[in-house]
Amino acid sequence: MSDKRKKYTPAEKAKIALEAIKGELTLAQITAKYGVHSTQVNTWKKQALAHLPDVFSDKIKQESTSYETQLAELYEQIGRLKVENDFLKKKCDVFRG
Repeated sequence: MSDKRKKYTPAEKAKIALEAIKGELTLAQITAKYGVHSTQVNTWKKQALAHLPDVFSDKIKQESTSYETQLAELYEQIGRLKVENDFLKKKCDVFRG
């Protein structure tokens, strides 16, 4: 019977990757401590190092503001369509009698 896969939260992944980046423990010690395969630790470490420059850039702010702008535009469009739909329903009832 196979063991169930353990799922790690992003916080746990970040913690393990940070320990690997620090280099205070060897890879073997980290894998023994957390029960994670060394390949997975190296993958998380590479991902953390790859995304670290983005943390200090304005790219995230730009993405969130563009998302908020797009969301506001969509809500505005929904409102307009709802008003049009209500208007057309009223006019349709007038013609039906």
